Amino acid sequence: MPSPLLGLHHVALIVSDLAAARRFYLDALGGQEIAAHYRAERDSWKVDVRLPDGAQLELFTFPKAPPRPSRPEALGLRHLALRVRDLDAMLARLQAYGIVCEPVRVDEFTGARFTFCADPDGLPVECYELP
Repeated sequence: MPSPLLGLHHVALIVSDLAAARRFYLDALGGQEIAAHYRAERDSWKVDVRLPDGAQLELFTFPKAPPRPSRPEALGLRHLALRVRDLDAMLARLQAYGIVCEPVRVDEFTGARFTFCADPDGLPVECYELP
């Protein structure tokens, strides 16, 4: 029986500073905000961001959210990996926003180039160039 799975719809992220997250995910990376809702009962924002391929990110704020454990690596989400057409162009764009990236590496299995930077809350974000 074929699977009804179609693909990734969204990734939800809890952010500490919505303005900084918008600057990173919308301005620096180039996502498009498609909706923003304030939920008074939770004192929480939910901002929906569309990526160029149609996948979405949900940016949430929650008062007093605990920090994300990352080092040593914890179970759960390791990093967010984004496909890019031109890694050099993406690096230049990120640098224009003052975002520091690691040196470019090459995937030993696919030969694709990639790098990592961090979002405003320290979540590792990988930019993976499609070969």
